[in-house]
Order: sequence, then structure tokens, then C-alpha cells
Amino acid sequence: MKLKTKLYTSVGFLLLFILIIAVILLNMLEQTTVKMNDVVNGLNERIEKASVMKYETSRIGLELGLIVTDRYDEAHLKAEHDWEESQTNIHAALESLQQMDTEVKAQELLAKYKTLHQSYQNMGQQALAAKKMNEKFDFPESFWQEAELTRNRMLQIANLVSVLQEQKLKSELFRTKDTYNLAVTMIYIYLAVALFIGIGFTYWIIRGVTNNLNKVTDVMRNAATGNFESIPRIEISAKGELGEIAVSFNRMADALEKHSLLEKQLKEEAEAGSWLNGKIADIATINPEVENVQELAELFISKLVPMAGASCGIFYMKELEDGEYYFKKISSYAIMDDSNNDSRYRIGESLIGQCALEKRPILLNDVPDDYLKISSGMGESPPKNIIILPVQNEDEVLAVMEIASFETFNPLQLKLFEATLDNIGIRINRILNHEKVEKLLQESQTLTEELQAQSEELQLQQEELRTTNEKLEEQYDALKHKNEEIEKVKGVLEEKAQQLEVSSQYKSEFLANMSHELRTPLNSLLILAKILSENKEGNLSEKQEEYIQTIYSSGYDLLHLINDVLDLAKVESGTLDINTKEVELCDVLGFIEQQFTPFADQKQVRFKMELDPSLPGSFQTDEQRLQQILKNLLSNAFKFTENGSVTLKVEKVLKEINEASAKGNPRRMSMLAFSVIDTGIGIDQEKQKVIFNAFQQADGTTSRKYGGTGLGLSISREIALLLDGFIEVASTKGEGSTFTLYLPYRDSSLSGGNLAFEEAAISHYEESDTDITPINQRTKSNLKNKKVLIVDDDIRNVYALTVALEIYEMEIIVAENGREGLEVLQNHPDTDLVLMDIMMPEMDGFEAMRQIRRLPEYKALPIIALTAKAMKQSREECLEAGATDYISKPINVEQLLSLMQVWLYSKEK
Repeated sequence: MKLKTKLYTSVGFLLLFILIIAVILLNMLEQTTVKMNDVVNGLNERIEKASVMKYETSRIGLELGLIVTDRYDEAHLKAEHDWEESQTNIHAALESLQQMDTEVKAQELLAKYKTLHQSYQNMGQQALAAKKMNEKFDFPESFWQEAELTRNRMLQIANLVSVLQEQKLKSELFRTKDTYNLAVTMIYIYLAVALFIGIGFTYWIIRGVTNNLNKVTDVMRNAATGNFESIPRIEISAKGELGEIAVSFNRMADALEKHSLLEKQLKEEAEAGSWLNGKIADIATINPEVENVQELAELFISKLVPMAGASCGIFYMKELEDGEYYFKKISSYAIMDDSNNDSRYRIGESLIGQCALEKRPILLNDVPDDYLKISSGMGESPPKNIIILPVQNEDEVLAVMEIASFETFNPLQLKLFEATLDNIGIRINRILNHEKVEKLLQESQTLTEELQAQSEELQLQQEELRTTNEKLEEQYDALKHKNEEIEKVKGVLEEKAQQLEVSSQYKSEFLANMSHELRTPLNSLLILAKILSENKEGNLSEKQEEYIQTIYSSGYDLLHLINDVLDLAKVESGTLDINTKEVELCDVLGFIEQQFTPFADQKQVRFKMELDPSLPGSFQTDEQRLQQILKNLLSNAFKFTENGSVTLKVEKVLKEINEASAKGNPRRMSMLAFSVIDTGIGIDQEKQKVIFNAFQQADGTTSRKYGGTGLGLSISREIALLLDGFIEVASTKGEGSTFTLYLPYRDSSLSGGNLAFEEAAISHYEESDTDITPINQRTKSNLKNKKVLIVDDDIRNVYALTVALEIYEMEIIVAENGREGLEVLQNHPDTDLVLMDIMMPEMDGFEAMRQIRRLPEYKALPIIALTAKAMKQSREECLEAGATDYISKPINVEQLLSLMQVWLYSKEK
């Protein structure tokens, strides 16, 4: 508060109290009357609240009876509303009376009423909950008798409370005179106290202003006589002019202190830089006329060691002996025992050789006492630090220095070493090059005599060489120009490659995110649609079941589209995995028969398989990708065939393959041919070349009769190429089409002989069909009463999984993110299995699984990772983070139950 405001406030406060005294004396009688009216009105209000309690208590019995009746109409809804309104009114009246009437007797009656009301309300809520959950309302007669007895007791207490309040009203009227006298007395006391407070407040303001001014004066006086590194602060909590002065002064003090510290720091850095530059200049001025490495090493080490504050040092030079490089000691400083002058080390041998190999300094701290002794005439002692430094020139280590010191090397000394080593490396390289030049000069002088003898012959050849040289110079200029053009093209290509790499990375991240965003809602849609389609409760009409089946099939069509887009992107980026292994042919064809036989029956199109008796029992390929191609080809065949038949023909053929290495001569190769033959609409000849392009179809107009994205054949062709095969098509418009997949096959790779294929496939699936019912019953039995923790931030997925798993009588607990999942898991140590979503806020699934695996009690807890990012590396990332198994969204409930059964059984074992 400002000083001016404080003064005006204190004066105004005193005038206000004088005015209040005059007003109170003039209106004393009127106030007493008002107070009496307030008392009477308060008692009337208490009587009214007691009446409300009586009235609402008599109503709630009738309202509860109407609510729990079987019918559900407007009267029923009104009864529910009246019940809630009665409870609210009773609660409000009860709370008001408890606050208004503080007498012991009244409080006891109200407490008893509140207890009975709570009991009656709980019985009512219990009945309402049963009614809302559509449970049969069959509470025993004793329940209703107890409820009615409770309500009667509440009514009796409400009557007593009402009578008590009426008696108090009568008693209060007799106390009016005493109240009047007491009010007059309190008014005078209030005036005296108010006057005293006003005088004290004025004194307090004056005293506070004086103290704050004294504080400001003292701090400023001390600041003027002190230094700028530690300036005192003004500590005033009051606001106003003095507070603003204190804040401004304190900010100024902070700025001055920071400036003083910065100035001191810059001064120290400048001194350190000056010292470093001076030392570097001293090293650089080593006798420039030295042309011998031995002399240079002695001068350098004798100057550098004492300059850096060290005590001794050794200089090792790289020399070539017997075809191998060694680092040999050539000079030293203050080394007492010089008997090992011929010591040498290979690259990588001891710390000297290791320093040369790694091309970086090696610093030794806390050197043992028996490692090295630095001595003088007065004694000897071990060094504290030893540093080994490589002397380099253009990334080549020419020498190694070892320096020891009693003191720890500081950063400034290390910078000195780094700066001087580069300079000495250049000097050594120059001396070595000079020695080579001298050696070459001597050899040149020797050869000069020989050359003089041949000079006449050479003069004759000079003219020819001059002519040749001119031509070579012209060719060199042309070649140089070509190289410059090549370098420009190379730079452009490198830039384009970087752009393509960034674009590919963005595309991969986009596909991963789109996979997650699309699969997450699909997960809950497919699970709930699957549960609804089963109609286990039998409460859906045939039309509703048809709607649910349409939703379910549409969801799976969308899932297949997502998978096709991801597969196409993986093919284009070269990241599609091919896992070649021994594949049983009967398993592949059995899978196809199981997939498409029901679809053919539904569409009323004949579906048959024709198998060559000479087919092998197995062959090497990727089973999943083979099934994907066949499913795409058969799906297209059924789509474009309204009536007639679809045939899958499998045979072993000899196919002519044109290869670049064959030089135009085709090579005959044994292959397996999977032909999909349909009697559908056929394809025009000119359209047969474009149907394998992505997003293109034979009929690509918006009004086409048959839908689809045009990705299936494109993906199938690319996968076939990755399997070392290819796809051919033969079609006639209006007569049908034949798509043939050729895959390589070698007799030597077979694991067995030929099979009677049709019998094997039939027996395989007959055996599978007999196991379906026992497996489901065993699954339900094994999963019953198991506690499962679902960690997922998407409430739709949590709800869908909970509904699906509760069918098998499992106990479900839920957490919204990884951090909450850890807390829930620790609160439920008896959890049998965890379903962990990966992409969540606060803590994702990867980190949550790592945290769980760090807890010893959960090392063996089964954790199944759920993720909508179905990318190449997703499974490996989940398993590395601690997952027991992995399943991608949208989740196949049967597959999930199978995984849960496997890992729960493994845990029990």
C-alpha cells in the first residue's frame, strides 16, 4: 500500500468510527427490534424445517413403493424424481436444523433421525439398484417391515423436533427484554473496542512506515561503502512506494553482482588464454634450423615438460625395422635410469603402442608407488599423474610422448599439450620429408653421371616426348573437365539420395502412425462385432444379426486394405521379410480349402482343387507369403465370377526361364505351378498389362461394378519375385481368366516322397474339425477365475477386451497407462497375466514392461504385448522390452485366448 494511501486510510478510519458511533446511538432501538425479529424469524424457520422433515418423511414410503413396481411409465419416472427431491429436502432441512439449533437435546434427536434416515436411504438405494439392473426384486417381507418401522421412527422423531422448536419460540419471547438490555451493553462495548482499534491502527501505520524507511537508509548506506561482489538486499515485505524501491534496488544489486562475476570470469579466461598463447609461442620458436629428429625431440621435451609444470618425460619416435613399425625411445627429460634406452614398442603393445593405435591421449591417475620414481639430490617420490600423448600429422602417429608430474594435470595444461603436439608433428614431418629429399638428392647426384652419359640419346627422344607431352596435356585437360562434370553429377546424386532417404524415413513413420491410428479403433470394432455376431444371449433379430455380420466383414475388409498398403510400402522400400522354410503342401492347400469353401457355398459358385499326383510332400518357400498370394488370386476369381466355377490347379511343370547369363538361350527349370482358373468376366487383352500396377484395375471408373483398391495383384507380383518366382495371366473377355503362380522347386530339397495329396488334405482337416469343440471347452475351463490386468489408454479397446474375456469368467482389472499399470500390479500381486498396450501417454508399454521385469516377483509373469503399429521391427522391440509374446491389433479373440492359455499353462507348470 502506498504511503499516501496509508495516511488517508488512517484518518478516514478514525472519521468512519466517529460516524459509526453516532449512527449506532441513534439507531440502537431500531437494531434491537430488528434483532428480535431475526430471532423470531429464525425460530419460525426452524419450525418450518421441522415441518418439512415431517412432511417428506411421510412421503418417502409411498414414493419408494411406486419406484420398485414392475411397470416403467411416466408415473414411475415421477416417483423417482419425487424420491430424489424428498431425499434432498430432508437432507437440507436436517443440515439446517443441526446448524441452527445447538442444544444437546435437539442435537441428540437430529443425530438419531440422521442415523435412521441414512439406514432408510441405504435400503431404498439397494432396492433401486436391483430395479435398475433388471434383477428380480424379491426382497423378503422382513426387509419391507424393517423399512416401514424405520420410517415410523423417523416420523416420531420429526414430530418431537417440531414440538421442541415451538416450545423454544414461546420461551424466546420471554427473553426479549433481557436480549434488549444485553444488546445495548454490547453496542457500547463494541464502540469502545472499535475506537481503541482505530487509534492502534493509526499508530501501527506510522510506526511501519518509519521502520521501512530506516531499513532502506541502512541498506543503501552499507551498499555504498561495500564491494560489488556481495551487495546487501532490502528485505521489505510491504507493498507501495517503499516496496517498489526495495524491488528496484534488489534487481540493481543482482545485476551488479552478475556483472562483477562476469568481469572476474572474463579476466581469468583472458589471463589463461594469454598464458596458453605465450607458451605455444615459446614452443613454436624452437630453433627453426634444427634438421634432425633426435635434436628436435630433445629440445621439445626439455622445454615442454618444465613449461607444463611436469617433472619428467620420454619421447618415443616411430621407426621402421624389418618391415614392421616400432616406437623407440630417442630422448628423455629428468629420467634417472637411462639403461633401457633401446626399449621399443609395437603398435598396440603396452600403453605406448595402445596410445598410437587409438590416436588419443591416455591419462593415468593415482600411479602406484613402485611404478616410477622421480628423483633429485634430496630424494625421490612417485608421480601422481602420467599422461601419454600421440604426436600426429594428418591422422598419422609419428611419435609418442610420456610425461609424469607430481600434480594433477589441469585443463589448461591439457590444452597446451594438444596445441603444441600438432605443431611438433608438422615439424617432425617436415624434417622426415627433408631427410627423404636429401637421400633422394644423393641418389639423384649418383644418377646424374649416368644420365649425362645417356643425355645425347635422350636429346634425340626429347622432341618425340615433347610432342607426346603436348598430346597428353590436352588429354589431361579434357579428362580434368570430365572429372569436374562427374563430380558435379556425383554431388547432385548424393543430394538426391539424401532426399530419398529422408522421404523414405518420413514415409515409414507415416505408415507406422497410420497403422496405429487405423488399427486401434478397428480393434474394438472387430471384437465387439464378433461378440454381437455370436448372439449368445439370443436377443438379436435375424436382420440385426445380418447387420452385425456386415459390420464385422466390413471391418475385416478395411483391415485387409491396411495390410495391403503396408505390404506395398514394405515391398517398395525393400523391407518386406521373406522367411524361407520347409513347407508342407497339404497344410497350404488345406488352409485354402478351409478359407474359401464356405465363401463358395455362400456365393453358389463351384470351388474345386485339381492336384497333380506327382506333387512333392513339401518344398522350400515362405508359407505365409504363399498363402497371401493364393488368397489374393482366389479372392479376385470369386469377386469376378457370378456363376460357374473357380478351380485351384496345382502341378509340377518344366518352365523355360530367360536369364541374362544364358546369353539368349532359355533354361528349363522344374517349378510348381499354382493356377487359379475362373469362368468369370475375363480381362481385355490391352488391360492385362496394367492390372499388376498398384491402384489400377481393368475397370478403373467410378461407376465400375466391382470394387477394390487394385493393390492385390501388384503385391502378389512383387512377393512372387521375392520368392524367386513370377505370375502369368491368360484371359479372354467374357470367358474367364487363369492366373498362374510359378515357384522354383528342386527334387533334392524334398523331405519325403510324393503324397496321395487329396487324401492327406482331407484327413488333415477331418482331424482338425474333431478337435474344435474340446479345445473351446478346455480353454474356457483353463481361463476361468484367472485375474488379467489390461493396460491400455483407449477406453474402447479396454471395454471390448473386458467384454470378450468376461465371457470366459475371468477377473479383469484395468490401468490407463504404464505408470498406473505398475501401481495396479503391485496392489494385485495375484495377477495371472498382463495384456500390455504399447503406445500410451506418461509411460509407454516398452518402459512399463522393463519396469515390471526389474521386479523379482514378476520375472515369470506372462505379458502379452498389444500394438497397432504392425511394422517390421515391432515384434522384436516388444520381446526385447520384456514381453512374453506379441499380437497385433486388431486382435483376433480366438488367437488371443489361445496365447493366454499357452502362457498360463506354462506359468502353472
